[in-house]
Amino acid sequence: MASDNIEKRIEDYGLIGNTFSAALIDRSGTMDWLCLPRFDSPALFASLLGNDDNGAWKLYPRSAATVTRRYRPGTAILETSFATAAGKATIIDFMPVPDDESKVHVVRLVRGDSGTVDMATEIRFRFDYGHITPWLRRREGGLSAIAGPDGVLLHTPVEIENENFATTARFSVSAGETIPFVLTWFPSHRHPPLNRHDPISMLEETESKWRQWIQRCEYQGPWREQVARSLITLKALTYHPTGGIVAAPSCSLPERIGGTRNWDYRYCWVRDATFTIYALLTTGFVDEAILWRDWLMRAAAGDPSELQIMYGLAGERRLPEYEINWLSGFAGSRPVRIGNLAHTQRQIDIFGELFDTFHATRRYGVAHDEVAWPMQRVLIEFLEKIWREPDEGIWEIRGEPRHFVHSKVMAWVAFDRAVKAVEEYGCAGPVERWRKVRQEIHDDVCAHGFDSERNCFTQYYGSEELDAALLLIGQVGFLSPNDPRYHGTIQAIERELMQDGLVRRYSTASAVDGIAGDEGAFLACSFWLCDAYALCGRYTEARALFERLVGLANDLGLLAEEYDPAEKRLLGNFPQAFSHIALINAAHTLTTAEGAAHQRAAPDGDGSSPKSAGTG
Repeated sequence: MASDNIEKRIEDYGLIGNTFSAALIDRSGTMDWLCLPRFDSPALFASLLGNDDNGAWKLYPRSAATVTRRYRPGTAILETSFATAAGKATIIDFMPVPDDESKVHVVRLVRGDSGTVDMATEIRFRFDYGHITPWLRRREGGLSAIAGPDGVLLHTPVEIENENFATTARFSVSAGETIPFVLTWFPSHRHPPLNRHDPISMLEETESKWRQWIQRCEYQGPWREQVARSLITLKALTYHPTGGIVAAPSCSLPERIGGTRNWDYRYCWVRDATFTIYALLTTGFVDEAILWRDWLMRAAAGDPSELQIMYGLAGERRLPEYEINWLSGFAGSRPVRIGNLAHTQRQIDIFGELFDTFHATRRYGVAHDEVAWPMQRVLIEFLEKIWREPDEGIWEIRGEPRHFVHSKVMAWVAFDRAVKAVEEYGCAGPVERWRKVRQEIHDDVCAHGFDSERNCFTQYYGSEELDAALLLIGQVGFLSPNDPRYHGTIQAIERELMQDGLVRRYSTASAVDGIAGDEGAFLACSFWLCDAYALCGRYTEARALFERLVGLANDLGLLAEEYDPAEKRLLGNFPQAFSHIALINAAHTLTTAEGAAHQRAAPDGDGSSPKSAGTG
């Protein structure tokens, strides 16, 4: 049976998803996290952040077993195999890709591979993040569980029992047999759906859809397997009805075990926009890039003063944050937070991300949207009024607003891309005025955000602190990668923000943070250092760091937000889209000049640079 949650590690989990929602399953075959019908719905299984009584679905052999697992190649179908003294059996976990959220299924198939294996299952349905025990009713071929607005229907040929608020069964599977369990979500005010699905056909169709999708991947470099797994993960984290991509399917996984930096990441961040667009466009997924761009346009539409840093899956603006006191947290890491208060913050850098996103789509010849440029005109006029103001910065610091250098640099990016829209793509606008503002921002950053004694940019004006986001200064074209100030900033980050060869975002001991506790090394920032090394011609170091980073993924190729070099474990929400996006972009940067770092850094906007990356 599964061990207690406190003994588990974040890297123990595998992801299955259907572009509507997702589940996390540990090495023992226990489903510890499942939100239905959407990524941001209250969890049905929440033992990830508590214990078994907060909801879990165990499926396991009744005798000692050696466990191996893998994804079926090119898919998000997870296979967990158990070899016992009596035989071998495999659990095949997947979520069929539905047409709409009224047809959300979770399928678990127990396949006999050799001999006969005695199996057991124990399911504790707990709605509302483990808070509500539902009403269970026997149905033909299974049972239903209902509480409040939600209902689920479990279909299986196995004889099941309900006792002590748990659903249990014991059964055996022999070579050549496959025993199915199909869980279907439905609104509780409707009749439970009929069981008209053949689980084997559902498996074959799901496998075919995933493989057909990943075959569109155009990356042919040395890390194709890692890039493909990252793309499949991004696809699994995409909310199909809108094209929005959630930062992670989980919430409140800690950035330090036992710490308080536990946030809900089941939403869509504007700051991820440019990185995502390049990751999709450079790998051949133009349709997905268009859907993401269109999601951004709808979410950002309206008064520019009301532009948010993040939104819900469909562009929802209210994401109230609250704490759940009945969950003990992953490995005792509390509080458990639902929602995210950061949606109320002002981060000036998101204007630059939006403009760079639309610039990227124009550069790659993506179909023009007639609404995009008028919206950008409104945004740039507002940015012209506010770029001198302080903000909370890219890392959503919950302290006093500051004049963050990265935020000012991205304001420069917004005006730079607005100028290029006029000069290179024939858009209409007061280009002379925008050039003037662009230069004003550049002069301001260099005057107030640069430490001449240390030859590096700082986290915010007047500060001696550093920020890993400064690694992007060369990538976005604010400075040439050959500029001594950029090299000096890289060197300062190497000296002051690196831990065991990995990059931390900033010093959490500084007064600017406003949050107690430390955190691990940030994986996306470490990939940014790969990009910076490549831009500066340090290819041997770039490749060595990249190989180190991809080696930090778990056995399924999945990355969390952070990594603890001392404890050698993944930290933060999992799997983290930002980490996988950074992996894709860094792989491109190290392989070809079509990579995001080379493209964004090109000073003349034409992407001109060597057609292949160096080898050291």
